[in-house]
Amino acid sequence: MSIQPVIAAVDGSDDSLVALDWAFETALLRGAPLRVVHVQQYATWAGPEIVPPGQPESEHDPVLDAARRYLAGRVERPILEYSALAGAAGTVLPELGSTAQLLVLGSRGRGGFASLLLGSSGMITARDAECPVVVVPKPGREVEDAAMPIEPGPRVVVGLQVDSPDEATLSFAFAEAARRGARIQAVAAYAWPLHLWTAATAQIVPPLADQDAIEAETRTLAEGLLAAHRERHPDVRAESCAVPGDAAGHLVAASRDAALVVVGRHRRRLLAPARMMGSVTQAVLLHAAAPVAVVPPAPAEE
Repeated sequence: MSIQPVIAAVDGSDDSLVALDWAFETALLRGAPLRVVHVQQYATWAGPEIVPPGQPESEHDPVLDAARRYLAGRVERPILEYSALAGAAGTVLPELGSTAQLLVLGSRGRGGFASLLLGSSGMITARDAECPVVVVPKPGREVEDAAMPIEPGPRVVVGLQVDSPDEATLSFAFAEAARRGARIQAVAAYAWPLHLWTAATAQIVPPLADQDAIEAETRTLAEGLLAAHRERHPDVRAESCAVPGDAAGHLVAASRDAALVVVGRHRRRLLAPARMMGSVTQAVLLHAAAPVAVVPPAPAEE
């Protein structure tokens, strides 16, 4: 059975070349071929057409030619394939997820990658692709200092919802940490401060709950969720951080100097059957300083 490729989408921008670098190294780590794809935009009412690798249209695509020159001369390299595809990037790229083990995009670029505002090609791909999607930011993105202590060394950050755990996200994070010789930093945020509204006085009153107790319970639940993954990956050191307040803000702050940030995609729900992207995932995609992997739930979970 053939190994599914890592797919890197390029569009001629500097940011897509940064993503191509990341995809190249990741394909080597995974022992997978690297397929470099350029989507040639066309009007949304036209029909898509895939141009197979090796055809004249693919050979003379200037964006793919630039990617070939960029990767030329590297001694250790995965199997390389180049494909030009015609279509709307927001339609074509998510469809590639069924043929890839990983899709890699730059965070900004030309055309459909002009920004990662909701509705752009990058956000749609992260929301709809069947495989994990990694969005690689421009180097040097500034973020605030993390509220939690961070020791030096390679690190994979993963967002952990203790009240709604996502096994696919944790499995992906641990596997990536094992490949990269990194440790896991699992960030579990809990709501604080809590405010209660009383109808009798029409006022917000302080909560009866104790913050230390909530933090301890959050950490206990997080440790329980990490236990099975520690057993499967005994060489990966994993630490859990229970922090109050905004989960997205903590994940973005923790992204500084991280090898990767891993977040999940919402499961489909009975009253909302379409694929969804949570607000935390969107905020992390827009602001993190490290590459962000958006992991879809396992089919049974969806």
